[in-house]
Amino acid sequence: MERKHSTLHIFFFPLMAHGHMIPMIDMAKLFATKDVKVTIITTPLNVPFISKAIEISKTHQSKEINIQTINFPTESGLPEGCEHVDSISSPELRSIFIKKTTKLLQKPFEELLLQQHPNCVVADVFFPWATNSTAKFGIPRLIFHGCSFFSLCANEVMRLHEPYNNTSSDSELFVLPDLPGEIKMTRLQVANFSKNGTEVDKFWEEVRESEATSYGVVVNSFYELEPAYADYYRNVLGRRAWHIGPLSLCNREKEQKAYRGKEASIDEHECLKWLDMKNVNSVVYVCFGSMASFPGSQLGEIAMGLEASKQQFIWVISKGKEDGEEWLPEGFEKRMEGKGLIIRGWAPQTLILEHEAIGAFVTHCGWNSTLEGVSVGVPMITWPLGAEQFYNEKLVTEVLKIGVPVGVKKWGDIEGGGIKWDAIEKAVKMVMIEENAEEMRNKAFELARMAKQALEDGASSHLSLNALIQELDSPLR
Repeated sequence: MERKHSTLHIFFFPLMAHGHMIPMIDMAKLFATKDVKVTIITTPLNVPFISKAIEISKTHQSKEINIQTINFPTESGLPEGCEHVDSISSPELRSIFIKKTTKLLQKPFEELLLQQHPNCVVADVFFPWATNSTAKFGIPRLIFHGCSFFSLCANEVMRLHEPYNNTSSDSELFVLPDLPGEIKMTRLQVANFSKNGTEVDKFWEEVRESEATSYGVVVNSFYELEPAYADYYRNVLGRRAWHIGPLSLCNREKEQKAYRGKEASIDEHECLKWLDMKNVNSVVYVCFGSMASFPGSQLGEIAMGLEASKQQFIWVISKGKEDGEEWLPEGFEKRMEGKGLIIRGWAPQTLILEHEAIGAFVTHCGWNSTLEGVSVGVPMITWPLGAEQFYNEKLVTEVLKIGVPVGVKKWGDIEGGGIKWDAIEKAVKMVMIEENAEEMRNKAFELARMAKQALEDGASSHLSLNALIQELDSPLR
């Protein structure tokens, strides 16, 4: 019988960006089911998004989830109303938001800690100052990276060993030393690790220091997905970590899944009705997350590739009708009538992916999307853009073997990497209809089974979560 934890109070403090807020809200909901008092910290303009997500889940929680606001700094240097990364179109302003403006939240956050003195704070990795803030009050700080064990290990190995220095060109392959699996990459596929004393370098140094002195790390993953890397992270790199995912699976009801993120740009019933008319594993789902910014030329190549593949598809694009549609091949939408569904804006991704008609997922390899694909057993076509996404591509295509790369060569190209239509056609056919497609699909199905099982009573993520809660609630901590 599980012990109740009615006295335990945890703050959850996500970066104000959908890719960070969505899993952190799911995590808060998961802890609330364990009778933990939960408070989500955010700024005023982000409250409606969070309150709607938790309102829908109220009946599934032992405890009510509270929202506590701290005012966004007026001296931020950003235009008024920019309290969320997704509301900022300029990469330069996004960098200011993440690395400078959020530091101004430290003082009001510490005032909140003084007032409420929670037992623990789970704070986003992009708030390195939170480790010092919580230490002032003797409160343990857990870090949430929002990525996989594999990418955490690969990134640290890259930083420690600098294997890219032993290559003669940007395209020469090198092995990530000491990392299980003989993983090979090129200099083009990784972020710039040069230490030039820039603001960016200083920020990431602060992140590393805060991780080293924090209480530990919570990871949105499950042990069976990446056991060698979970073990490496803990036993070789020496980091305290708890795997408690897949977090998206804490949303069991249709309404919960429909409202993960922004308001959908399409009625979910209309979308699912369209899918209901399709055969099992017959539709390709294409979505590149909220940060991609593909030019018309790249969108045109995607359209031509999808048409050439002769596969049905749902394609989520950020360009609206007001942007013009000159990028679409002439007569494309008419030819694709009934075969393709284009969603302009935000899509109910979880509901779409779990539909039996979806047979492949073209993804930017953000960890939320990757793990959602894994959790429902959908093979992937990988199209990484930046962040840790090239590592996730390696995990999907070479370790798990449940996907194929579309062929992006260069890290940091949010415009799509200049991939041509024939490469898209080839990758789609490989996952949907060619010889190895069935083998990939079977592996994906097996991983989905293990993902769901991991959260059940007595299974890996369930045990890891309980162990963390018991440790935080222990008077001997």
